[in-house]
Amino acid sequence: MDEALLDARARVLSDLHASGAADPASVSALDEVVAGRRWWVTSWDEAPAYVAGLVAQDLQDELLEERGRWPVCPRCAGATHALYIHPDLGGLDPTWVCEETGQQVAPLGRLSGAAAT
Repeated sequence: MDEALLDARARVLSDLHASGAADPASVSALDEVVAGRRWWVTSWDEAPAYVAGLVAQDLQDELLEERGRWPVCPRCAGATHALYIHPDLGGLDPTWVCEETGQQVAPLGRLSGAAAT
């Protein structure tokens, strides 16, 4: 169970770094989100397959008020819209998808440095 949480944290942290959003407040928010998901992972046998995508979604919710939309789509010129995780409730191979075009942008944990905050 801890392995799934550590993997989720590492993947989301990688995307925070790639998007230039890995400041102390965002990393602290990520750690709080991971801690908040611990009970859930230990309560459901299938949770490890879903937790990475859910951690990413939880962090998006946490950062919305403080930072705004994260991560912003790196593919659309002048974008102010965010990416979202597909499938919606996590699952195997969560992927960032452009909110406007519906196109896949990157697997969770593999955003490029072009992704802006």
